[in-house]
Amino acid sequence: MKLSAVALSPVPSDGTAADAYANTVELAQQAESLGYTRFWAAEHHGMADTLAGTTPEVLLGHLAAETTTIRLGTGAVLLNHYSPFKVAEQFGALDGLAPGRIDAGLGRANGSPAADRALGTNRRVENPDDDHAEKIEAVVNHLYDAFPAEHAYSDLSVPHSGADRPVPWVLGSSPSSAKVAANLGLGYCFAAFIRPQLAERSFEVYRDEFQASPLPGGCQEPNGIIAMNAVSAETDKKAARLRAVAKASYKRMQRGDIGAPSSVAAAIDELGSVPEPTPEQLGDSEWPRVVSGSPETVAGLLEQLADRVNVDEVMIQHVVADHEDALQSHELLAEGVGLSER
Repeated sequence: MKLSAVALSPVPSDGTAADAYANTVELAQQAESLGYTRFWAAEHHGMADTLAGTTPEVLLGHLAAETTTIRLGTGAVLLNHYSPFKVAEQFGALDGLAPGRIDAGLGRANGSPAADRALGTNRRVENPDDDHAEKIEAVVNHLYDAFPAEHAYSDLSVPHSGADRPVPWVLGSSPSSAKVAANLGLGYCFAAFIRPQLAERSFEVYRDEFQASPLPGGCQEPNGIIAMNAVSAETDKKAARLRAVAKASYKRMQRGDIGAPSSVAAAIDELGSVPEPTPEQLGDSEWPRVVSGSPETVAGLLEQLADRVNVDEVMIQHVVADHEDALQSHELLAEGVGLSER
């Protein structure tokens, strides 16, 4: 199994965005040294007091200088907020900074009404899937200079390194995003930490409707990643304590309160108890939003869930209160799946 990671750049309870970015750099460098396949940066708006990951294209420019081999990408650029040409220019510049190792992760999401207004985003699009697919196709055509000669944009160009150009990925959490990826013939990354109950159906749609891509940088057969929230510690019980932070965060979201508890103790207090360890064997219809355990337990859980959607790469998202816990978890996950043995 391949392991990758996506960073939200959480702001420490006693820190600033500068601390969040420094922690993200350390996580990326550690992931590279451990043998992770790729490291992506997320995009969230209007909650910078808790999540500093607002502009992945800027953060990745810094990560390009602080790493040498790991693939870097966006998880995701929210394409509904931007022009495809500008997004392509950003990825082209990143390719110039990290030649041949950029992933163009393309998604869509609405934030709060105020954030969307500030971004100039239309929240009511008549045919959102069609609009999204057209924007993704335009980004790819800009990146690969692939517009036909008669097209109005055929004379435009974006920066590139001369190495392999950025690889496009469609990111989503529903069958509709899976269908977009399938119809365009692009790689698909499903966010199981958002809607785990739709993971299997989304990959069914992706594989059933997949068409070999006419786009440069596309796929001739399905290529998928499953993104999951997983945390590891030395024992199942210790890992369950760390999982409390993610569980409390999701309960807050259900109440409309964005942000993670400041500590494991605060999360357990909010929940009223320590979560039970994730069972080593999940039921056939069971897909937890967050899994935890020792390296052996989590490796087995990731294998079970990846097998259900027939992918060989898992992307880890963390919601933990302490940066040192995040570093240790990434290390133990790598140990559990045997990255150091390859």
